[in-house]
Amino acid sequence: MTRRDTRIDMIREFVRTNRIKTQGELVELLTARGFEVTQATISRDITEMGLKKKQGGGYYVLPEDIFVRRMVKDLAYEIIPAQNLVVVKTLSGAAQGVAAALDGANLESIIGSVAGDDTIMLIAADNEQAKLLAQAIQSLKN
Repeated sequence: MTRRDTRIDMIREFVRTNRIKTQGELVELLTARGFEVTQATISRDITEMGLKKKQGGGYYVLPEDIFVRRMVKDLAYEIIPAQNLVVVKTLSGAAQGVAAALDGANLESIIGSVAGDDTIMLIAADNEQAKLLAQAIQSLKN
């Protein structure tokens, strides 16, 4: 993995776990992690990643998170951790679309997924990762 790819992954993590409102905040966070970046570099990264500002909050969100949030909020009604698995119950016919959205969101905890008509099985590395994944998916509904 190149240094640039690592930086992009760090930005993705920061945006998902913090309410980043400015490019300067990203520069500070990346500098603290040992990256030498300028605001111009961050500006290019933001454009390339397609980051958007959340209406009403003014903080950056990933485009894939906007999509997956809408899919989970509208179509999933139950999220159940079970050992190293997470079972997501959806409306009839919606499981494959929701699973594709979750896969596209590049959530680190998901090793793989299987979708039927109204049920998704997400595979995590271990029980703890499954619990965290279930919490993360549940938070998308709020």
